[in-house]
Amino acid sequence: MSEARQAIDAARAAGAERFANPELEQALSSLKAAEKMLNDRRFRDARRSARQARDEAIKARQSAQDASDQ
Repeated sequence: MSEARQAIDAARAAGAERFANPELEQALSSLKAAEKMLNDRRFRDARRSARQARDEAIKARQSAQDASDQ
């Protein structure tokens, strides 16, 4: 979960809210789902969703960096 949160923070810092908002929103949605699964004690599913959130946030950060470089 913390890796996903850190990746989301990095994406925001790179300008994802402006340049890659759909990707950032997907990452946030996956993180929210992971948190719910964790609360429901569905640990394996929560881990999978948190990894997905992290990967989506990394893509959002990269997209934001690419867009801001142009």
